[in-house]
Amino acid sequence: MRILVVEDEPALCAQLVEAISAAGHTVESAGDGVSGHYLGEAEDFDAVVLDLGLPRLDGLSVLRRWRGAGRNMPVLILTARSAWHEKVAGIDAGADDYLAKPFHMEELLARLRALLRRVGEHASAEWRCGPIVLDTRQARVQVDGRPLQLTSHEFKLLSLLMQRKGEVLSRTELSEHIYAYDSDRDSNTIEVFVGRLRRKLPPGSIETVRGMGYRLVEAGAGA
Repeated sequence: MRILVVEDEPALCAQLVEAISAAGHTVESAGDGVSGHYLGEAEDFDAVVLDLGLPRLDGLSVLRRWRGAGRNMPVLILTARSAWHEKVAGIDAGADDYLAKPFHMEELLARLRALLRRVGEHASAEWRCGPIVLDTRQARVQVDGRPLQLTSHEFKLLSLLMQRKGEVLSRTELSEHIYAYDSDRDSNTIEVFVGRLRRKLPPGSIETVRGMGYRLVEAGAGA
């Protein structure tokens, strides 16, 4: 999944990026409200971690502008522990959850997982497609109960296919969820990662839809 972190404290921002990346996500970050607003408006993200006390443009204004423009990605806001009024204002502005500083990183990751499950209609932290099981808490994959070793890019690709199993995803869409915003995205490399995944997953798990992209199906269930 692609996650946007908007936090002006450099040390905390770096910790958030590291922890969320370690959980198997692609992470973009911004250190002020103007940059964060631009990224959230120009790019598609599966969720956002948004600090309210931002320079240049405060977090509430960023959130209100996103919602006013129809951007409906789930947003977890970060607030000062004593600023209870910010929590209320954040929820009213369209936030999906909030967390008061200081916080434990594990709690933030758990709340982020809950938001992603909610938007993806996954009731469990374990996503399943036939014999394939992806544990979002541990960033691990099993096939028929046996651990599957994946690279970070392979894991990110499989995560998106699992979250939207049965849907056809284009190479461009897949590459946008694997590579960072300022990286050199090459949708042709998706073919390489899909090929690697196919060799590791049960035969028939990933279908090619000619001229459109790929979709994940239960092995043996595809047409």
